[in-house]
Amino acid sequence: MIKIEIKEGENIERALKRYKRKHRNVQIMQNLRESRYFTKPSVKRRREIQKAQYIQTLRDQEDI
Repeated sequence: MIKIEIKEGENIERALKRYKRKHRNVQIMQNLRESRYFTKPSVKRRREIQKAQYIQTLRDQEDI
């Protein structure tokens, strides 16, 4: 659970912005979506490998 303490004299919009940033960094919603259905370990591994290959091709294209 994410807790945001509002400092004295802090604007509520600024505190809300901090909350949203923490929420995005923690990836709560993404974890909830992933855990909704069971995925086999082999499928997880395959996705990780595909993601790594995609990122590597992007980095290779930047070098050219």
